[in-house]
Amino acid sequence: MSRFLDVVEFYSNGNKKKKEDIGGGTEAFPDLGAHCELPDCHQLDFLPFDCDRCHKTFCLDHRTYKSHECTRPNERDRKVFVCKICSTSIETTGYFGAKENAIIEKHENSKDCDPSKKKKPRCPAHRCKSTLTFSNNVVCRFCNVKFCLNHRFPVDHACKRGTSSSNPKNLVQRIVQGSRAVEAY
Repeated sequence: MSRFLDVVEFYSNGNKKKKEDIGGGTEAFPDLGAHCELPDCHQLDFLPFDCDRCHKTFCLDHRTYKSHECTRPNERDRKVFVCKICSTSIETTGYFGAKENAIIEKHENSKDCDPSKKKKPRCPAHRCKSTLTFSNNVVCRFCNVKFCLNHRFPVDHACKRGTSSSNPKNLVQRIVQGSRAVEAY
C-alpha cells in the first residue's frame, strides 16, 4: 500500500515517471498488471490492453484508438472514397496522403467517372418516386422489372402478364376446375 501512495504522491506533484519505475500489481504479485500510458491517466489496470498501432499499454477506458488519440495509421483499415461526381466507390486501402489523392484524381480523369451514373434508379411504377437500393427492390417474376416494395405485386404495378394469373376470378375458376377433376377421378 505504501508503494501505491508513493506513486500517487509522485504524480500529484506534477512529476513524470517511466512505466518501468512505477511497477504494477500488488505486494503479493508485483508483476501483475500495468499502468495506463496516457499522460493524464496512469491508472493501474490488471488486464491492460496493448495498442497494435503505437505498441503502448492502456487501461480499459483508453484502449480504443480514438480514446488515446493514436497517431499511427493502420494499413489494415479498409478505406473507401465515394466520388462526388459519379457516386462510385473507390477503395484506397493501404494508401495515405499524396498516393490516396493520386488514386482519386486518376479516377476523376478517367472515362469511368461519368456524371450520368450519379442518377439513382427509381421505381418505374406510375407516380412512384422511391429510390431503389439493394434492400428495397424486388424483381417481378412476370415482367422482370425492378420495383420498390410497395409495388412488388403484379396488381400494384399494372403488370400485364401477372394480372391474369393472379386475378381472383381466374384463381376461383382454377380451384373449381381442380376440384371437379378430383371428383371425376
